[in-house]
Amino acid sequence: MVAGEFLQEQHVLPDSAPEGNTDEDSGYKELSNGSVHITLDPKVLEQELPPPDEKEAMLPAEQRSDALETRLYWRRFAVLAVFSLYSLVNAFQWIQYSIITNIFMDYYGVTSIAIDWLSVVYMVAYVPLIFPATWLLDKKGLRVTALLGAGLNALGAWVKCASVGPGLFWVTMTAQIICSVAQVFILGLPSRIASVWFGPREVSTACAFAVLGNQLGVAIGFLLPPVLVPNTADDKDLMGHNISIMFYGTAAVSTLLFLLTIFVIKDRPPLPPSKAQAVLSTGPAEDYSYKKSIINLFRNKPFILLLISYGIMTGSFYSVSTLLNQMIITHYKGEELNTGRIGLTLVVAGMFGSILCGIWLDRTKTYKLTTLIVYVLSFIGMVVFTFTLNVHLLVIFFTAGVLGFFMTGYLPIGFEFGVEITYPESEGTSSGLLNAFAQVFGIIFTLIQGKLTTDYNPLSGNIFLCAWILLGIVLTALIKSDLKRHDVNVGNINKAQAVSVPTELPSDKASSDVKMESSGLPHETTI
Repeated sequence: MVAGEFLQEQHVLPDSAPEGNTDEDSGYKELSNGSVHITLDPKVLEQELPPPDEKEAMLPAEQRSDALETRLYWRRFAVLAVFSLYSLVNAFQWIQYSIITNIFMDYYGVTSIAIDWLSVVYMVAYVPLIFPATWLLDKKGLRVTALLGAGLNALGAWVKCASVGPGLFWVTMTAQIICSVAQVFILGLPSRIASVWFGPREVSTACAFAVLGNQLGVAIGFLLPPVLVPNTADDKDLMGHNISIMFYGTAAVSTLLFLLTIFVIKDRPPLPPSKAQAVLSTGPAEDYSYKKSIINLFRNKPFILLLISYGIMTGSFYSVSTLLNQMIITHYKGEELNTGRIGLTLVVAGMFGSILCGIWLDRTKTYKLTTLIVYVLSFIGMVVFTFTLNVHLLVIFFTAGVLGFFMTGYLPIGFEFGVEITYPESEGTSSGLLNAFAQVFGIIFTLIQGKLTTDYNPLSGNIFLCAWILLGIVLTALIKSDLKRHDVNVGNINKAQAVSVPTELPSDKASSDVKMESSGLPHETTI
């Protein structure tokens, strides 16, 4: 409580007593700081004062932290499930061509580079569209962004159904471009859904499950296409029939998930799930500046280091996934089915890695240490995978599983680490930038590794990736770990007050007004 409020509650009398009361002047005590002259009745001072309210004795930030009401809703699991499923379908549509590259080359009569571009287009579309997509997420909310992602995903799937024909490669490329635009409204949502709907003790696990849907889609994309579209080079009609079955099935599932998105996904729950979200939600949305948020993120040196290291790791995963068919077929002719199974092993192992890392982060909050350990183990896994690629198929199953466990398991760790060191900036913006850098590195790595694999051998391309991952380890070690969101959730006021919240909170304004009104009084007063 400030001095002005204290004096007012003590029945402050006017500065000058009425004329004729000079005998009583000596009975009054004077309080002066040179600019303010106040007299107090000694009888009033002797009265017993009621104990101050506990909330009034607290700092404004402490009052706000304790007064924030939070609650968890069961709906959060439905939101997470629907998002994960339509993210799954989108990821399936990304990898469904690459895993049977030789079959689509034969069916459409195009080169391997053309089939590679059916995957690379996902990465190319993401980079220029990420900024309008994250702006839309921050301005219009989670629901509108989710509807766009699910809707475009279904539209692209239906356009693919019209691309079944040897001369219709341009139609399937158009459909893939639509799906790649849908991906822009999908990849940045895991950390936003986790933060807005889930509590501080489950946020990292929720983010891991949200990413899990995308990983599972890649896994199914490795498994199903070789089964649904076997290599029937002598019968292109049968090949086209099999491709149409895959396309129509994908379209039906994606349409169902779009309808579920309409009914299930909402912007946010009625009450926030954590103090960190409650603090942010009290500010007026019109005060938010997307441009300023982007500038703040690019001024954040730890985040810049994370952008580059995350881009290297995730870009390497994209490149390995896209070129896996070519790497395996080079050494093991006619093993398309086993190639899909190896890809499935890589991603499924990564799914377990994601969940375990998410649970570990929720329990320990050791973001940097976990990120660095997983990065080092991913490098070791990549080196072993590279030098055992031509040994035996069973060895590849094992090494791909180890590589996937750490490399794919890194994805949600990077998201959550980014949210922690950039709080209170938007989770969608930080995650979107991480994904943008991942796509840029994915494009570069896929094109260069593909060229090295075609002109020389898979060993050359994999060594190229190993060198970059080693650089990523160094950059990760340089990141300063400042867990700003965690500090707010645990009530670390000293650190929380240092966080620059992008909007002025109502309680901050009220506190500021009080200080201005009482600024004429000194903070320390002697009675």
